[in-house]
Amino acid sequence: MNFPFYIAKRYLRSKSSTNAINIITIIAMFGVIVGTLALFIILSGFSGLRTFSYSLLNASDPDIKISPVKSKTFEYSKIVDDELISNTNIESFSKIAEERVFLKYKDKSHIAYIKGVDNNYTDVVAVDSSLVVGNWIDPEFRNTAVIGNGISYKLSLRIFNLTDPLKIFVPKPGKGLLNANNAFRSTNVQIIGVYSGSEEYQNKYVFTELEVAQQLLNYDSKQITGVEIKLRDPNRVDEEAELLQKNLGENYNVQTRAELNALIYKVINTENFVSYLIFTLIVIIALFNVIGAIIMMIIDKRKNLKTLLDLGTTLQDIKRIFVLQGFLLCLIGMAVGLILGVILVIVQQRFELFMITQNIPYPVEFRWTNLLVVMFTIATLGFLAAKIASSRISHSFIGK
Repeated sequence: MNFPFYIAKRYLRSKSSTNAINIITIIAMFGVIVGTLALFIILSGFSGLRTFSYSLLNASDPDIKISPVKSKTFEYSKIVDDELISNTNIESFSKIAEERVFLKYKDKSHIAYIKGVDNNYTDVVAVDSSLVVGNWIDPEFRNTAVIGNGISYKLSLRIFNLTDPLKIFVPKPGKGLLNANNAFRSTNVQIIGVYSGSEEYQNKYVFTELEVAQQLLNYDSKQITGVEIKLRDPNRVDEEAELLQKNLGENYNVQTRAELNALIYKVINTENFVSYLIFTLIVIIALFNVIGAIIMMIIDKRKNLKTLLDLGTTLQDIKRIFVLQGFLLCLIGMAVGLILGVILVIVQQRFELFMITQNIPYPVEFRWTNLLVVMFTIATLGFLAAKIASSRISHSFIGK
């Protein structure tokens, strides 16, 4: 057996002659346990929040969206149609007409977006599954709409209110001053459903039939603002987007869901990294207790160290003894902290003890990558802390 490792284990198991040193060692190990536990839970929490946020985006955005580069609209030509139909990895696609509008219901108003969609839209984005009340747009009925829960709340709008329809206004294009009486085109729609989602999403859209939006925006039957696409294999989204961009040409902008929500993705990843740095700093502070405990142990074992030197042990081996002792202390604390962390994460996943709202549990997710990150962080910092503490040992310190 490796001699420094054997002595390090003996020192770690044995009690010190001074009770205060034993207490300091226990406090140091407790600090490692708490730091490991906190770091793992925070990483698991952010993994859960990331997955939860991405699931909200999956319910509101397509895998790929095609839009024009130079204008708001483009003509849905046979070339575009043939390209989409011939692509075997495209499961479904939907034509849309989208524009910023002014909503008015009784004495309340709100600025939102009208989004005209065709019959295939729910095959591309499962917005119908997020309906909290009512039904999705039925092509058999004209001038119907589905609004977000946030819009419904702001306008105090009830569904199936036949006497008071929702009025949608859009400015007419033109230059100069316009008569207030004819400056807007408008239409009335009957609300038949309300959907939920992220705060931004449920405050943004009024979904209606594509033909109704085209008529309101003064578009012809082939004029649209975009095409939204669902793929058979979402893992190939980048390759398919690149292929579509190449085949359709530079007049079209082909964007993936990640590109459509680049800011959200960046914020989530940045928050995760910053939280990791903050809690790593807390772990570093906790490891100062380990440095203090090892130094006190070195002082307490000074006579033993002199005996070891007399027996032929090198100064390097003596330093290695306390490096290994500190490292083992950190590994034990890390193991206990990770076990507690894994148990807490699994308990939260199964029993939903902590809630964000009354109906939404705080999302956590167990990932092996988080486990490995915590193990690497604690092991590295623990080794450095033990190395710093053992650097105090010298011949003059031992008294030889």
